Amino acid sequence: MLSKIPKQWIAIQGALIGAFMAILDIQITNSSLKEIQGALGANLNESSWIATAYLVAEMIAIPLTGFFSKWLSPRRYLLWNTAGFILSSLAASFSWDLSSMIVFRALQGFTGGALIPMAFTLIMTLLPKEKQPIGMALFGVTATFAPSIGPSLGGWLTETFSWHYIFYLNVVPGLLVMFLLAQGLDKTERDDEELKKIDLVGIITMAIGLGALEIVLEEGAREDWFETNYICYLSVIAFISLAAFIRSQLVNKHPLVSLALFKNLDFTKACIAYFALGVGLFGSIYLVPLYLAQIHNYNALQIGLVLMWVGLPQLPIFPLIPKIIKKVDPRYLVFAGFSGIAISMMMNTHMSILYGGASLIPALLVRAIAQPFMMVPLSIIATQNLKHEEASSASTILNIMRNLGGAVGIAMLATLIDTRSRHYLWQLKENLSVGSLNLNEYLTHTSALLTTQGGNAQQAFGVLMKEMANQASVMAFNEGFLLMAILLFIAAIAVISIKPAK
Repeated sequence: MLSKIPKQWIAIQGALIGAFMAILDIQITNSSLKEIQGALGANLNESSWIATAYLVAEMIAIPLTGFFSKWLSPRRYLLWNTAGFILSSLAASFSWDLSSMIVFRALQGFTGGALIPMAFTLIMTLLPKEKQPIGMALFGVTATFAPSIGPSLGGWLTETFSWHYIFYLNVVPGLLVMFLLAQGLDKTERDDEELKKIDLVGIITMAIGLGALEIVLEEGAREDWFETNYICYLSVIAFISLAAFIRSQLVNKHPLVSLALFKNLDFTKACIAYFALGVGLFGSIYLVPLYLAQIHNYNALQIGLVLMWVGLPQLPIFPLIPKIIKKVDPRYLVFAGFSGIAISMMMNTHMSILYGGASLIPALLVRAIAQPFMMVPLSIIATQNLKHEEASSASTILNIMRNLGGAVGIAMLATLIDTRSRHYLWQLKENLSVGSLNLNEYLTHTSALLTTQGGNAQQAFGVLMKEMANQASVMAFNEGFLLMAILLFIAAIAVISIKPAK
């Protein structure tokens, strides 16, 4: 069967499955953190490092792919990283405490991080121009579908079996990836000449800078930002290291990442759009589960069943995109995609305390229809005028921009919801008139209800405070969705200024 498929497509299939698994694992633990923290004896704040460790390591790995694939050869580099991803996934399932879990998740992120940009690079280097839209459509499935179903799949596996199966899941697809890559990529010798060109300053400053920045973005909202010393220190380290990295890339004859690509104004605009894409993709996947868990006490499986409506409906749309691109300017498709997601966010800006999972489904369906119209056309616009040798740097930069957009978006939303919830709760308390008829009626009715259920009438005021806190949180979530909508509408307008693709 494989003998009838061109070798480049076999390799790309393997790389895409690998990228899908790596992106899936970013979100797959999020809906199961309570179960994992209980098993490992950690608290909720500590367990956040399970996701942060993966993201930090992945962010560091992405810029290294260009150098290592040239030195070791794409085949060897991808096979080694896939093997590492499988082994670190298995190791994570056997974690005995939080520290071991964090170490194995970091290894998982570092090895998986290489699979994402390499899939993009293989599409650009192995396929002719006329076939690249098909490859980009398949890559779009990995980049948008994987994060959409991550919490759903993780929740289902945890509720049905146990949290360990989140990590067992990577074994069989990982072995399939290794088989396809071994069959599809030619064996080439290692190029030790690349070691003479190694940019050690760039590697060190990049790793420290991106790692520190990712930790600041992931943990800042939980640590009250610059009220915490280590967040302040890491912010300074990130700024100095990234400034040194940019300088080293501009003066080095063999830079780790070619920042000269930013001289291309259209590529720069596409990078900004990729940043907005990250905000939209990861921001929406962050807000919905948080809302359902915090306001309606949904468990992992219930959250997964709701998020399914933003994942599965995308699948029949992706195969149509390459055909539509031939007839419609890609800029207009990206505009439609950003606008569609913005509209879906606007649909969630008038929520009340009664707005449950079923009420979110119409907006999620709009989001599911809109997302495929962004990824593929945007990839084509971003890479339309690039040379073959620029593919690796372009892939690195675009993937970093998307991940950074996601990290910044989540940090921004977490901070907004926390501060605005407290603000609205304070307003509600200020407007609470002691002795008012409505208040007395509510407390009397709640006291009677609690008494009949075996509770204490004195708990009525606590129930009122909890309901007020939920009302305040819902108002903050409405603002979070509104902010996302505004940012995505701005991105939709900005993308029109990019020159049309041929």
